[in-house]
Amino acid sequence: MRLATLNDGTRDGRLVVVSPDGTSCAPAPVKTLQEALENWDAVAAQLAAVTDYPEALDMAQVMAPLPRAWQWLDGSVYASHGALMDKVIGIDKPAVDWPLMYQGVSNKFYAPTEDVRMADEALGIDFEGEFGIITDAVPMGTSVVDAAKHIRLVVQINDWSLRALAGPEMKTGFGWVQAKPPCSMAPFAVTPDELGDGWQDFQPNMNLRVHWNGKQFGDAHGKAMGYGFDALVAHAARTRDLVAGTVIGSGTVSNENFREVGSSCIAERRGIEIVDEGGAKTEFMKFGDTVRMEARTADGATPFGAIDQKVVPA
Repeated sequence: MRLATLNDGTRDGRLVVVSPDGTSCAPAPVKTLQEALENWDAVAAQLAAVTDYPEALDMAQVMAPLPRAWQWLDGSVYASHGALMDKVIGIDKPAVDWPLMYQGVSNKFYAPTEDVRMADEALGIDFEGEFGIITDAVPMGTSVVDAAKHIRLVVQINDWSLRALAGPEMKTGFGWVQAKPPCSMAPFAVTPDELGDGWQDFQPNMNLRVHWNGKQFGDAHGKAMGYGFDALVAHAARTRDLVAGTVIGSGTVSNENFREVGSSCIAERRGIEIVDEGGAKTEFMKFGDTVRMEARTADGATPFGAIDQKVVPA
């Protein structure tokens, strides 16, 4: 099933079940997605049983599926992206046998067509196309095998970054705060079973197509993760309980052949230029620029809908 949240004038919106063709919806038996996640075992069957969709789906009213979350944790599990970024930034990280992850701002996720407010063009405005999952409650110490059972929904994310601030913050050893504004989510949160072959080994088996100002920028494939989302959940829960509604991201989708398939963020493109040509040529985003991201399965389906946004001055 696919779920969406509609703007009803409240902070957390109104949860609806979306029709298979994405054009209509039905009221959910609970008010919000957060409430559904906190009572998933009781609510999921009711959501799945919906077959009549009496409301036309107004995409202009669609918020992020989870407009705010108790916790947002972002990984970095595409090795090709991480290695290139470390080289460009000048960071020599020790080799570890666990997934990299940081905790970011979670009190807001931008709606898929909402203008994105930024403080200053000079801060290096960048998009980052990712996949993500949303969990129910996960007990501390949950194993990788058991962690898979807690993946309730799959989502598509744009993890906005301010690159002029990212390098200096990373080098302090304390990680990101100012460099990471709120993220955006695509319209639909999807149960893994709905994705069919698009979900394999707890990884998205689909491409993430990115357009910047109307021109295709990247089309990297999601199933190149060094760790599946089951491992990411278990890593996050090693020393703490995860509340229902925890969102975990994959990090920027990237492939080893990024020169051919393109990139999911500008920083990677600039990194390629630095390595190949001795200097970056591609500039970061300007006010008025647009970015569109849309995951596509092998048969051309777009299960999450599209993120399609414009950057504006705060």
